[in-house]
Amino acid sequence: MSEATERPAPDADAWADACAEDLAAEKARRREQYGTPPGSAAEELRKLFEAVTDKVAGLFDGPAGLSGMAAQGAVQQLISQAKSAVEPVIERNPQVFDHLAAAGGELLAAYRSAVEGHERRWTSDDERKCDEGPGPTEHIDLDD
Repeated sequence: MSEATERPAPDADAWADACAEDLAAEKARRREQYGTPPGSAAEELRKLFEAVTDKVAGLFDGPAGLSGMAAQGAVQQLISQAKSAVEPVIERNPQVFDHLAAAGGELLAAYRSAVEGHERRWTSDDERKCDEGPGPTEHIDLDD
């Protein structure tokens, strides 16, 4: 065959490459529209811990901050001890925090469902509720 009629060998990964490109473009579009998605629960806990550490450390900085070298030293020591206790737990068990976050979400959903059920009963204008017994403002004569 001549070179003009030969076709290049089909790329076996062309479909996978096209899907990967589409997925990367969609992720970039969503990041642009919604911002960076939250990380795992362990990463979010680490970020929260760092933010709290920075805020507490900021209380002691500047002219409006609390003064005293001893207080600053004590706070810095407390922060470093807490960080050294939390970091290994996060490193060893990052999935635990994902499970705890999911469990917290389920508990919140169950609580919300229970509260909404009670609110519906409390706010309904059902006549049967009025006949169930005396209300808090009714007078009951016990001397009869």
